[in-house]
Amino acid sequence: MVGQVVSGSHGEVLVRQKTGETLELGEILVCDSNGRKLLFQVFDLKYGSQVEEKAIEMASGMSLQGFSEQHFLDDDLRNYVLASLKPLAEIIGSDVVTVKALPKFFSSLRRLEAKDLSFLTKPEHALFVGNVRCGSRSLDLPVYLNGREVLPHHVFIPATTGRGKSNLVKVMLYSLLPESYCGILVLDPHNEYYSALSKHSKKEKLVYYSTKPSAGGFSLRINYSSLRPWHFQGVMPFSDPQQEAMHALYNAFKDQWVSKILSDEVDFKKFGINELTYPVLQRRLKLVLNESVFVENGGEALVDDVVSDLFSGKKVIIDTSRLSGESELLVGGLLASSVFSKAKSDDSPNRPVVSIVIEEAPRVLSEKNGSSVFSSIAREGRKFGVGLIAITQLASLIPREVLANLNTKIILGNEMAQEREAIISSAAQDLSSDSKTIASLGKGEALLSSVFSKFAVPLIIPKFEDFSKSDSSNSKKVFV
Repeated sequence: MVGQVVSGSHGEVLVRQKTGETLELGEILVCDSNGRKLLFQVFDLKYGSQVEEKAIEMASGMSLQGFSEQHFLDDDLRNYVLASLKPLAEIIGSDVVTVKALPKFFSSLRRLEAKDLSFLTKPEHALFVGNVRCGSRSLDLPVYLNGREVLPHHVFIPATTGRGKSNLVKVMLYSLLPESYCGILVLDPHNEYYSALSKHSKKEKLVYYSTKPSAGGFSLRINYSSLRPWHFQGVMPFSDPQQEAMHALYNAFKDQWVSKILSDEVDFKKFGINELTYPVLQRRLKLVLNESVFVENGGEALVDDVVSDLFSGKKVIIDTSRLSGESELLVGGLLASSVFSKAKSDDSPNRPVVSIVIEEAPRVLSEKNGSSVFSSIAREGRKFGVGLIAITQLASLIPREVLANLNTKIILGNEMAQEREAIISSAAQDLSSDSKTIASLGKGEALLSSVFSKFAVPLIIPKFEDFSKSDSSNSKKVFV
């Protein structure tokens, strides 16, 4: 026993901490009350005392001024810690239901043990997200979601710098690499994922593109003929006349429209394009079309190859670390648009789902440069089996409607109140009392909130170096 119920309400049960025990924010406690097993989580801690405040202040002053240390009669009984708990779930046999009644007065609470979650099982299409965490203590109990359901409904990973976002994504990708039920497109602005994943025994399912590919990789070269006017949406702002000019020239020249614009071979007046609009459009296209990636000769098959690999269940990494921001967004938008179009036309019931990993997600989801294909995927992708794994430090820059559509959130530490508010207000479970808990999360500690989990689950993410070496298949598995 670590504590006992002394008062409170349904949303805030007050528990007195047992002397010698230490309760932590985010810790899960179990109450066995009248044949019921209730799970509670600590969301606040405060001091309690039966001694008058003036007497406490006098004792403290005497100690500070060098008098002998002061003691109260029955000190352990009179001074204590009170923990505020919120209900998580009630376990009835193999079912998990919402807690709708208070535990018995003076009910005792104990720490969560692995056996309390023995009713949970691993799904067929497993997606590993971490181990169960109880405060800062790991239960060494892996947590899995059904990836085939979760990925099309989008995964959101918000956190401030240094809290373990990249480590979490590496762990997730490493566990998904051998799985054929999903294809993953990784837009990698730091070129950090290929070297980590290439050590996997199933590395034949990994495909790598770069402007300077290492051994086993492919050159990132995309032919002009693969581009369409709508691929530039959200990349940079284009005026209405510029957009009209792009569509008019595409309708006239089809696959050759970009080459025609860049070659000065177009009689733009013939298409009703203003003489001031055309040179500005040329300059803007030249700015975004990185010559090491977008070429007039070669690279015709790259987009089709990437789409084919993804719908074959492979994991494709695109190294964009040497590209400008606009070129990176264009590459990502082109590939994402092609994947989305393919998914809309392919209604095969057993085809792999596809998920797209995007770092610094507000760049493509904030819509400041207009609505992009990523915003469309966030709103409609689940209908066609295409989802996002969106990573960011600044959740508040993403429109609330889009945030609400990211149905699984793996929340790492964040000390900025504005960001926590945006995350909490769009979470699948009620996290209104978890702001302090989220602010206190250390590196690798997280909180899972998902429409596919029975309650918000505290997680600890293993270090990728340790995870990649371990044989997790012999561990106990958990499906939430």
